[in-house]
Amino acid sequence: MSDIDVAVYVDVANLAHNGGYGMKFDVLREFACRGESNPVRLNAYVGYDAERAQRDNIYRESQQNFYALLRDFGYKVIEKTVKWYVDDTGNKFGKANVDLDLGVDALTQSDRMNRVLLATGDGDFVQVVRALQNKGCRVEIIAFENVSNDLKREADLFMSGFLIPNLLPIQSPAPLISWGATGSRVRGVCTHFELGKKQFGFMRYLEKISPDIFKIDARQVGSPYKTVFFHATKLPHDFDVTIIPNRNSIFEFELIVGTEGMQAANIQLISGPGKKTHPLPPVSTPSSVPSVAPSTAPLTPSASLPVLVPAASPPPVRTSTVRTRVGTPASKIKSPPSVVPPPPELPKT
Repeated sequence: MSDIDVAVYVDVANLAHNGGYGMKFDVLREFACRGESNPVRLNAYVGYDAERAQRDNIYRESQQNFYALLRDFGYKVIEKTVKWYVDDTGNKFGKANVDLDLGVDALTQSDRMNRVLLATGDGDFVQVVRALQNKGCRVEIIAFENVSNDLKREADLFMSGFLIPNLLPIQSPAPLISWGATGSRVRGVCTHFELGKKQFGFMRYLEKISPDIFKIDARQVGSPYKTVFFHATKLPHDFDVTIIPNRNSIFEFELIVGTEGMQAANIQLISGPGKKTHPLPPVSTPSSVPSVAPSTAPLTPSASLPVLVPAASPPPVRTSTVRTRVGTPASKIKSPPSVVPPPPELPKT
């Protein structure tokens, strides 16, 4: 073990509402504790609807199972009871604001910490980040969609959760192939693109969780990143190539071995800017491409966890001050994936 003490604070609903539905909390812990750091505090903040739990057995059991899994991974579960109100028009809405609890805990528990990871994209935590830094902590932010730009700029490190290997499972026709192996699907960003007649570029992806994530040049010794070639014809037909390279556009792609080495194929844009109204014009395929050595990453097993199914028509609540309405149709409720699940589906704002 190293002498680095780490604290992790997870705004569960914020992540679930903003692209992180189905996130694996064991992988989040692994990332936070990279380099054999010591996990001193692991806090997960959740909203719990006690009224619904009394009348809905499926909701109550799924929530309790979810909390038990979090505790198995070493997290302390901090429950915030949902409070129900009626607005001026007679509509009922629920609120379970965890922001204050998370912020106070992070500040009061950080005296002996070297690194604090906040898993949230909420810009309300900018001042919390500054206060933690003033106390001598390195502050890292992990989030998926709708992340505050101010929060990104204030953090010592911002990492999109989409880019961390296995943090958010990929729906793949070959699920047993490990992230980074030939035939697997990974997520990365475009680091270089040629707009000429040939129109080709390179994608960079994080092959493995490592303490050397600052070595972003794949050519550096010990870099955990890999770079693969791609051609514009492999991009989505409606993608605007004039905006790349752009680290805000995150792609998911398959790793294949081409005639000149490892390449990216079946590319999809999963987050960020890039779509345009008109499709790309035809482009020619280059006769040769730069060579990149294929990955030989071993197959890594992951925890097998049960599927937790929410009730047919849950009252919508969320852990923020934004009001939500009662009466979400059952047809719009998604079934959670077979990984560590978030609380039953909540409406997006």
